[in-house]
Amino acid sequence: MFADIGTVTRTVRAPADLEGLSGIVLPGGESTTLSMLLSSSGLFEPLGERLGAGLPVFGTCAGMVLLAAEVLDGRPDQRSFGLLDCVVRRNGYGRQRWSFEALVAAPKVSAELGMDDRPMPGVFIRAPAVVSVGPRAEVLATLPQKGVEAPQPVVCRQGAVLASVFHPELTGDRRLHRLFARMTAAHAGT
Repeated sequence: MFADIGTVTRTVRAPADLEGLSGIVLPGGESTTLSMLLSSSGLFEPLGERLGAGLPVFGTCAGMVLLAAEVLDGRPDQRSFGLLDCVVRRNGYGRQRWSFEALVAAPKVSAELGMDDRPMPGVFIRAPAVVSVGPRAEVLATLPQKGVEAPQPVVCRQGAVLASVFHPELTGDRRLHRLFARMTAAHAGT
């Protein structure tokens, strides 16, 4: 997705790979496994320092769990960076068999990119659910739900932190990737 929009990427597997980054993506997957891999590779602490110093980060699905201030239904030893003023529930939309695709409302994302507002496709695979959003975080996209007055937050941002409960990389819509590329360009220019 980033190559499609002209953004150069590379894999980060060790602390030395953090040098010279203008942003990092914490991908989907299984949040406990990702947390354990970050620890066993020696990346957790140095990455946490860089993120705390303002390195832009884009977390999708499990990546959002790793960024949340509070995680519900996680393992007792599960770690997060605690950079996003949100409470999220792991597997908040249910188990694997309840995974789904839906259109989300993303007018703030479209407006920021100077694009026409249209629903954004989302692929929700054992997705976390945003239970609450604190005052420091901004909701950028929501999932309308039948019978529920307030739509469910599904994309949030706080400073240099962007996070999505769904997998935008599994659709052809590149709006969130473009938004993150802008965030990294702004960071690189400072």
